[in-house]
Amino acid sequence: MLCAQYNYLLADRFNCYEQNRCPVNACPLVCYLPELRDNPDYYSQKKKLPLLKKTHPHYSDIHSQVLQDVVKRVKVTFDRILRGDSNGKRSGRPRFKSRDRYRTFTYPQIKDDCISRSVISLPKLGSIKLILHISTSKQQSNCCQNMTL
Repeated sequence: MLCAQYNYLLADRFNCYEQNRCPVNACPLVCYLPELRDNPDYYSQKKKLPLLKKTHPHYSDIHSQVLQDVVKRVKVTFDRILRGDSNGKRSGRPRFKSRDRYRTFTYPQIKDDCISRSVISLPKLGSIKLILHISTSKQQSNCCQNMTL
């Protein structure tokens, strides 16, 4: 479901970019100018998430912060083609993700006592077996889960 949401949000940004990218002074004299759409940015796409949960009940099983992180991923990947990274190097056009390529999700906030021995307790998922490679500190505030199939 997160992969489908990522692809939908990315397609929404691509559609807006394709419709609005031609400047008025560069168009031929006789052409149809479509009505400009509002640019879907991070906050407008994030605002649509409660409506998404109402219209598609299966999305209510996903924690809200995990869905918000999907919107953040789309923002970061789309901004890289427009602005570039910290060195100014622009990336190519972001790709749509297949189910095999979208394998991680992030909880931006976790409780301090969510990890006990080899089990992690995540909201709306329950207890999951954990292989801990690096000891965690009390200051860690997010959790990234990698799904292996």
